[in-house]
Amino acid sequence: MREQIIAQIVKIFSLGGISTVLSFMFAPILLKFLIKNKVCKQIRQDSNAPIFTKIHEKKGGTPTMGGIIFWFITFFIAFSILILSFIFGGIWEFLNFVTREQTILILGSMMLAALVGIIDDVFNIYRIGPKGGGLPMSVRLILHTFIASIGAWWFYVKLDWDLLYVPFVGTIHLGFWYIPFFIFIIIGTAFALNETDGLDGLAGGISFMALIPYIAIAFLLGRFDLASLLAVVMGGVLAFLWFNINPAKFFMGDTGSMTLGVLFGILAMYTNTALFLPFFLFIPFMEAISVIVQTFSKKFLKRKIFPSTPIHHTFEANGWPETKVTMIFWLIQGMAMIFGLLIYLISVLKI
Repeated sequence: MREQIIAQIVKIFSLGGISTVLSFMFAPILLKFLIKNKVCKQIRQDSNAPIFTKIHEKKGGTPTMGGIIFWFITFFIAFSILILSFIFGGIWEFLNFVTREQTILILGSMMLAALVGIIDDVFNIYRIGPKGGGLPMSVRLILHTFIASIGAWWFYVKLDWDLLYVPFVGTIHLGFWYIPFFIFIIIGTAFALNETDGLDGLAGGISFMALIPYIAIAFLLGRFDLASLLAVVMGGVLAFLWFNINPAKFFMGDTGSMTLGVLFGILAMYTNTALFLPFFLFIPFMEAISVIVQTFSKKFLKRKIFPSTPIHHTFEANGWPETKVTMIFWLIQGMAMIFGLLIYLISVLKI
């Protein structure tokens, strides 16, 4: 048993290392491609968001869709090792982490989310859609509902799973309500990550930290293939973050934020940690809440609660440098993540 655990730790670290090296090699190639083909962010002029436009107009023309790094490298490593394991076996069979039980659904969901994100990014680049801002919110909502519905069907029908763990209470059966709850979680995390992706290094750093507890939980649950997959994703996110820290050489784009958002939603449901998401994704959770509150207030109270949303723009509007906002948000996210993991260990594993 001890030897098996050590072997799995070696596998996880090896795959994470391979992913990191390949991602750092791929990033400059991708950056050159994005610049050559003018795949650049368009900062739309929006009279409803004058503060955002004023603060970020200088970022117009920065390459976007940098999130391709972590999902492309993840798919490349996953399917390359899978093919090699079929042909040669041996070490490749040991390193293979593509399994029906643990990772196929997650990889498929990431692929669909990445494609939706690419379409949205392309629409933004060519100023297609409402105010030149990409796909309409209603269309994105429909597409994400479709992706979430596939996952909900798989869990509820194929796996006969309808359980939700409530910290310090226990596991409860949701029955058919598990399906709308599943869809809500996926759409919520996708929306939250998308809103967080607004400052150099913010969404990348938050996502890197949020992967840590999920790797730990997957390992503790004995889902070593899942932990291996997340280590591969983490290597890609690290390389992306290296090039995205202020001043960003490229942005994540919706193809990155949507992929990560859907990934975290699926992870929450697969590990039965949906109610821990406010800790593991504390900053995205607060960003999403700020947007919802602002929208509600403007619609029904006819006034703004915040100068600008998501909430990180409010701090910018108050004169905080972008790097300061990002670093403080990183610190808050790190503390919330550690606190959430401690609650998990105490309540679930009785440590």
